[in-house]
Amino acid sequence: MLTPSSNHGGLNDESGERMELLGVRSFFLARNEESRGTMQTAHAAGVRALEWTGTHLRLLDQARLPHEVRYLELQDWREVVEAVRALSVRGAPALGVAGVYAVVLAARELAGLGIGPFREGLSAAADGIARARPTAVNLAWGVSRALRAADKARTPAEAVAALVAEAAAILDEDVAANRAIGAHGAALVPTGATLLTHCNTGSLATAGHGTALGIVRTAWAEGRLREVIATETRPLLQGARLTAWELSQDGIPVTVVVDSAAGALLRGGCIEAVVVGADRIAANGDVANKIGTYSLAVLARANGVPFYVAAPTTTVDLETQTGDGIPIEERPGEEVEAPLGTRATPPGVAVLNPAFDVTPAEYVTAIVTEAGIARPPYRESLAGMVAHRG
Repeated sequence: MLTPSSNHGGLNDESGERMELLGVRSFFLARNEESRGTMQTAHAAGVRALEWTGTHLRLLDQARLPHEVRYLELQDWREVVEAVRALSVRGAPALGVAGVYAVVLAARELAGLGIGPFREGLSAAADGIARARPTAVNLAWGVSRALRAADKARTPAEAVAALVAEAAAILDEDVAANRAIGAHGAALVPTGATLLTHCNTGSLATAGHGTALGIVRTAWAEGRLREVIATETRPLLQGARLTAWELSQDGIPVTVVVDSAAGALLRGGCIEAVVVGADRIAANGDVANKIGTYSLAVLARANGVPFYVAAPTTTVDLETQTGDGIPIEERPGEEVEAPLGTRATPPGVAVLNPAFDVTPAEYVTAIVTEAGIARPPYRESLAGMVAHRG
């Protein structure tokens, strides 16, 4: 019988449940060893969720993965808004980049106007873009930064050129930030660790490399990581569809579990750390992330397992003092009624489908940013990280 990860206050060795979890862990390892030789060779770390072609925005349609790799060629900013709402592009950092390129497309559409009407039209379009998804602060941040770049221009043509340059800079900055997050976060991963992650935080959710999955990738490259446990992440299965796809493409051992299995694994000492991303982090360290994150944080605390959040400083919103001020997006009930097109609930039954929840700062062990690792008290440490960004 394999020896499990160090017991973080879980069951004692004589417990029948404990022995069953040891068997579960053996299953994880056996399956991952079997799959190493059959994993696909394409590298998801090099996959770009979005790309500017010079004339339009090219998006990898994440709603089709993993069964179909299809790209959307978007020439109208309204199409980008629809893609954001449909989750064809998702993940806070990727939304920030997509938002900037949507502003570029709006500026190109308005370029034939005088500078006054151009600015008015661009402002109206930018407002619509920023409101496409309210929880992820990177979207509004990217749009705001784009408008500041356009404000310096004297003509619409200058504004378009400035916006294209700003968008490219933001994309490059995000990749660099993700790699720095990976480097900082990997130092927190003990050798031979099994990490549990939620939702998708990799190349698909960013401009490249990833936040929480950036830590995973770097830890794997450094020989620290044994395997990853990915929750399905209900209701749209971003963990089962996207995280599992990314990691299997890169040859990183991954096992998918239903969301409700996480507590048993944490209690059984099968997990060294939980690593998740964030869509918005309040000034006090409260974290908004995909629904189910709060439950994981509470379970991790109850079992003595560290709970790490990985996000660029652009996800830190110092103007929002606590998590109570973070708007929580409500998604259509159809996503729960018929996930992936298969009917799951009786007709007429009410559905509540919040896309995110808020994890209080007290449950967060540390927040990993490109500027370093923030620890409590978060008001001071996060403010310092944001100041480092400039």
